[in-house]
Amino acid sequence: MQVIVAGAGIGGLTVALALHASGHEVTVFEAASSILALGVGINLLPNAVEVLGELGLAEALLAQGVATREIVYFNRFGQRIWGEPRGRFAGHAAPQISLHRGALQGVLLDAAVERLGPDRVICDRRFSGHEEGGGRVVARFLDRAGAARTVDADLLICADGIHSAARAALYPDEGPPMYGGHLLWRATTLAAPFLTGASMIIAGHQDQKFVAYPISPPGPDGRQRINWATDLAVARNLRREDWNRPGDPADFLSRFEDWRFGWLDVSGLVRDAEAIYEFPLVDRDPLPRWSHGRMTLLGDAAHPMYPNGSNGATQAILDARALVRALAAHADPVEALAAYEAERLPATAAIVAANRRNGPEHCLQVAYERAPGGFDRIEDVFAPGELEAMSAHYKVLSGLQRASEPLGR
Repeated sequence: MQVIVAGAGIGGLTVALALHASGHEVTVFEAASSILALGVGINLLPNAVEVLGELGLAEALLAQGVATREIVYFNRFGQRIWGEPRGRFAGHAAPQISLHRGALQGVLLDAAVERLGPDRVICDRRFSGHEEGGGRVVARFLDRAGAARTVDADLLICADGIHSAARAALYPDEGPPMYGGHLLWRATTLAAPFLTGASMIIAGHQDQKFVAYPISPPGPDGRQRINWATDLAVARNLRREDWNRPGDPADFLSRFEDWRFGWLDVSGLVRDAEAIYEFPLVDRDPLPRWSHGRMTLLGDAAHPMYPNGSNGATQAILDARALVRALAAHADPVEALAAYEAERLPATAAIVAANRRNGPEHCLQVAYERAPGGFDRIEDVFAPGELEAMSAHYKVLSGLQRASEPLGR
């Protein structure tokens, strides 16, 4: 089967590789004139790494990142609320991997160029629409000069991101992404390891939060690259999302100046940052449909979500696996896309809704509301089993744990 993929991001490249591995002929079209290593750190949950392992990429990714050992939640005073092992340390078959987003993009792109062929990943082609007829789908693209190009195939997979042109054509009245009332400042800093040297920490509460985790092993000088993000409630956002918009520490550092936990100096990480980027917290409401005949949406084009729980890239990768499996199970490609949507749309809609309620970070807000000045014992703040139940509920929603599976596997 001939398949067009619009968008060479994480979801687009993953589905292209998975389709190629299943014997389909795939061509990827990307709007940018070249595919650059943008962004900062990213987490891949074990269920996503398992998919990438099936494509033979897990070891290459692990070589460029860190196998996350644990996630730990703290209040703004550095008091531990809850923690749990991650990836293989929690009994999963695959690791959880923290790495630079550009490294992930590079591994996927190199594999796509090698396996699909260099003429099958085409840049400078912005998706502008499609039509169907005679059992085929025709995709329209514009190059930088505005010249129109058309390509026909059996299927069209649109993975063209949160500002998806394909989604906008299907739902022209939707408008821009919805601002969630928070701004994020994201960066990396070379610094001494903290806790286990492979820990992910989230500290604070709903309106003031700090996230940090390493994305490289320690170098000869003992330092490792730490990815971090600050998150503050800000009433209005007037700017479009942009992975490369520079951030100014003067806009947020004073709010974290006294966040020194002994094992981590938050203000020191900010001051020593390699570069800081500003990004508004945005998502979109779930759609009633993704699939329309021989085309469908995938990844952020289908279900952009808040980054709580590290599920953005992970869910795009799970989309890819579900789509390929649906094509293998249904001879009619239209039926296959409908089956893919039936599996993935409700699952991702539930995560979008949960992330709006803070996702797995809900424990931070509960701790803040019940003990805003801190606590002597966490047992005085949460009832027995309450924290475990919060964690397990989100794992079931995100596909990291089955509903019948005990916590900790």
